[in-house]
Amino acid sequence: MTIEKHDLVSELPEYRHQIHELKQSNAHFAKLFEQYHNVDHEVHRIENGTETPSDDYTEERKKVRLNLKDQLFGMIQQHIAPTA
Repeated sequence: MTIEKHDLVSELPEYRHQIHELKQSNAHFAKLFEQYHNVDHEVHRIENGTETPSDDYTEERKKVRLNLKDQLFGMIQQHIAPTA
């Protein structure tokens, strides 16, 4: 079974340039990006069977990943169209 990648650039390929810019210029974005990367890597290991935690723990980690993705996407949107 092939496990789908969920790294941020794979999830939002049209924002590759903005993600790179924000990682370089915004410390908060960079910190959230690193957290997202770490959680995504953990979930990927779980889905591949490398780690076998409880289903509840797996679901909690997926929710954390989704929350981080939402925050990062919001920051990307603000970067593209800053408020006046």
